Amino acid sequence: MKFWIFALMLLPAGALAQGAAAPNPAAMPAMIPEAAVPPPAPPQGGTVLTMRGLDKITGRPTSIVAPIGKPVQFATLTITARFCYSTPASETPETTAFVQIEDHRPDQAARSIFSGWMYGSSPGLNGVEHPLYDVWAISCNNAPAPAVAANTSTAPVKVAAPDSSDKEGLQALPEGAGQ
Repeated sequence: MKFWIFALMLLPAGALAQGAAAPNPAAMPAMIPEAAVPPPAPPQGGTVLTMRGLDKITGRPTSIVAPIGKPVQFATLTITARFCYSTPASETPETTAFVQIEDHRPDQAARSIFSGWMYGSSPGLNGVEHPLYDVWAISCNNAPAPAVAANTSTAPVKVAAPDSSDKEGLQALPEGAGQ
């Protein structure tokens, strides 16, 4: 039925009113390609999720490093990160993580308090509801680590300015300035 409505919309205005016959579906070229295009591959996740935990009683924040698939402890909570992904630096920053959290209080049986997606840009959107602790996603390590230049020398280094000449020397510091 939908095909006929679509085919009628393609006819010029007034074609049916002038006595033109309805289009034959077998004579029309195929509108839908035979081989469907496969969906794009999902982004590959990282291996370590960085989170922040807050003790609401003391107000002390704690950085939590959770390897994917391995449970980590934060106070009475057991946090298991299942998936994480951070967008590349060229895109709008966003971290997405699927996390499962269980509470293991000594006076109560263990219970699941959170299982779902956390978003780094909106920590309050899908947060952990716990009377003592807050936990939210910060970043994921799926981006390659940037190269860091290291200078292990302790000797003074003279940086040459583009307009400097070779006649310049190192300026001596006033006495007592190096203390």
